[in-house]
Amino acid sequence: MKAKFSQGSKPKPTSTTQPKDHTPSSASPAKSSTSTGGAPGRHSVSVAPSNSLGPDQKPAIPQLSPETLQQYYADPLPTFRDVPTPAEKQLLFVRKLHLCAFTFDFTNPTAHVREKEMKRQALLELVDYVNSGTGKFTEQVSEDIVFMLSNNLFRALPPTQMHGQESYDMDEEEPNLDPAWPHLQIVYEFLLRYVVSSDTDAKVAKKYIDQNFVVHILELFDSEDPRERDYLKTILHRIYGKFMVHRPFIRKAINYVFYRFVFETEHHNGIAELLEILGSIINGFALPLKEEHKSFLTRALLPLHKPKCLPAYHQQLAYCVTQFVEKDPRLAEPVIRGLLKFWPLTNSHKEVLFLGELEEVLELTQSEEFVAVLEPLFRQIARCLTSSHFQVAERSLFLWNNEYIVQLVAAHRTAVLPLVLGALEENAATHWNPAVHSLTLNVRKMFQEMDAQLYEQCRQRYEEQQRQRSEQEAKRQQQWQAIECAARGANGRLR
Repeated sequence: MKAKFSQGSKPKPTSTTQPKDHTPSSASPAKSSTSTGGAPGRHSVSVAPSNSLGPDQKPAIPQLSPETLQQYYADPLPTFRDVPTPAEKQLLFVRKLHLCAFTFDFTNPTAHVREKEMKRQALLELVDYVNSGTGKFTEQVSEDIVFMLSNNLFRALPPTQMHGQESYDMDEEEPNLDPAWPHLQIVYEFLLRYVVSSDTDAKVAKKYIDQNFVVHILELFDSEDPRERDYLKTILHRIYGKFMVHRPFIRKAINYVFYRFVFETEHHNGIAELLEILGSIINGFALPLKEEHKSFLTRALLPLHKPKCLPAYHQQLAYCVTQFVEKDPRLAEPVIRGLLKFWPLTNSHKEVLFLGELEEVLELTQSEEFVAVLEPLFRQIARCLTSSHFQVAERSLFLWNNEYIVQLVAAHRTAVLPLVLGALEENAATHWNPAVHSLTLNVRKMFQEMDAQLYEQCRQRYEEQQRQRSEQEAKRQQQWQAIECAARGANGRLR
């Protein structure tokens, strides 16, 4: 089906999870063998396909300058319907690629109005042409295709609008839309068709879709235009799937984007989209996991919990992390220790997100790994239980609504209960929020029913500790009073 877009419409990019490559034609486009005269016994000769271009036929790649722009846009090119033979269509294809390599300033709506519309129509014709059948993306035109794509897409992005990292809400803030999108949208659609086409042989195209091309694609993920990032996400995922030779490089390049974001800038618009791609990649990792992949988890993914803008991409990050633990439950220990390392101290919104992710990880944690992290984990949960922010306290109490986590706690109650009893007793006595108070009583009752004798022992020990703490506090106050009295007496004698 031919793709048709208007200036205001948006073609839906191909899904990243269900590739729909063009169906290969039963006849090979590379060459056809035909008889010289049709009679038996004659020698057959190889004849070049009718839509191929010889090196002398193809126009040279133009120099992009104002003078050549005027030459190329002086007269409109014919449409593909006006050209009779496949070879002439392919020649016109190259000429239109060169025409569309010129770019325009869209910040000035009155400049080059005619040329902009000519280019838009040419881009639409290019997409229609490559959708009309196979044999369009040949090796002879690959250089011209990448020339057009590079000149349109690889550009300096507009200055980034600065937002307060904690207060920025993507749903409320208006995104900064690129004014050149009427052209960029069709160029991205053309690139997508080029990558997914069965005509595009990865062994040949890797000379043009090379590592430098991939790096430039990754740089564009920092665009503020969500429409552009949506296309980039689909295209990069398809490049990863088709060009197997680039897979290690793409993973390493994404690592470097994350490192710079976490340790230098703490600002990047495309982290969520990159994590969405990685979620699909991680899902396809073979078992046992390579050390490279485990290192990626600990060095790149877990530090992403540190930036203040975590809420913008936490859903995708949590999915990637839990994918690792699901594939190898032994990774639960380093993941939980990583969460505790980056646990927020003053950001209650992030704490709620951490508790939600922690619950997902604990659901995949085996008993051995649970024991290894039990003490630091429940010390942190105890601090959350007594948080004055009711959402943090409430979310931490919801952990006991999870049946599997309750089973883990019950199996190791002798170690867990002493760590959380104090927080439960303090909440039951003094917490201001009625919902938190009610949930605390429910959890306390659960422990009592789990092991009444253990609960009573821990409660008596807690009360003894509280009594000793009160005595120490009273003694400290008496010492301070004695010091104050001595200071007053000394002042009196000096006077």
